[in-house]
Amino acid sequence: MDEFEVGYEILEQLSNTNEDDWLSNIEGVKEVFDPEIPVNIVDLGLIYDVDINGSEVDVKMTLTAAGCGMGPYIAQQAEWAISELEDVEDVNVDIVFDPPWDPERITEDGKKLLGID
Repeated sequence: MDEFEVGYEILEQLSNTNEDDWLSNIEGVKEVFDPEIPVNIVDLGLIYDVDINGSEVDVKMTLTAAGCGMGPYIAQQAEWAISELEDVEDVNVDIVFDPPWDPERITEDGKKLLGID
């Protein structure tokens, strides 16, 4: 299997059949929560970008607040969840603050869980 095929296999594992909405269906990562908020990091809108290059997955994510002391913990949990996927050999999770997070990034599912729909 060449690098492109491995990357495609990982993408398939990270997605459902709707390619336009694959980020919202990341398996495993939807099990990662900000310990202070009862919503997973995908539905909170904390995942900004996922780049898959062969067996390497690079993730850019943010936090609800720049001073959040749980940032390293949340990033580590996301890294571990993605690393459990078949054919993933390397995961890099970078925390970024540009653009800053705002509540508009919360998905409809996240809003329902928070009671702000």
